[in-house]
Amino acid sequence: MNAVSKVRRLLESTGSARARDLNALGLANAQLGRLVEQGKLVRLARGVYALADREPDELESLAVVAQRAPNAIFCLLTALRFHGLTTQAPREIWIGIAKQRNPPPLTWPPLRVVRFSGVGLTLGVETHIRNGLPLKVTGIARTVVDCFKFRNKIGLDVALESLSEVRRNHRATIDDIWKTAAPLRMTNVMRPYLESLA
Repeated sequence: MNAVSKVRRLLESTGSARARDLNALGLANAQLGRLVEQGKLVRLARGVYALADREPDELESLAVVAQRAPNAIFCLLTALRFHGLTTQAPREIWIGIAKQRNPPPLTWPPLRVVRFSGVGLTLGVETHIRNGLPLKVTGIARTVVDCFKFRNKIGLDVALESLSEVRRNHRATIDDIWKTAAPLRMTNVMRPYLESLA
């Protein structure tokens, strides 16, 4: 099997891949450029490629971000969408990164970046494998708490809707949300809303 066939097989299974992964299969950068010129591959972002004849899915933009910024945590509106807790399709990918890190240099997809520190970098962060690629996503309870924490960025109405949707569909318990809110110092903010549901 030649390098181009190996690349096609990889991209059919993963959707997209970094140039270095394609290089490891024997495809040189010059060949990558020729395949793009021939319309067989598309460059999704710097160093990330996909088949031109692919059927893009909703996770393609997440895959591009995860490949270019493996430490990024998908959060807020993106996490709500990922967990099926909203019908809104955010125009930007919401990611959380450590305070001292620079945002990934991507021209596509558009990003909205929030900063996390300390326990915020690990608490309630789950790893989901999609098309063989690990995606770090805030869990359901953590996503609800973050919506209240960043209510000035996304709107209190979105935070309240997320809490209501989670409770209505029994996706997390009030106890799960309390346990997540405490270490993130959000209990005082969320108390009136959580007590009204008890």
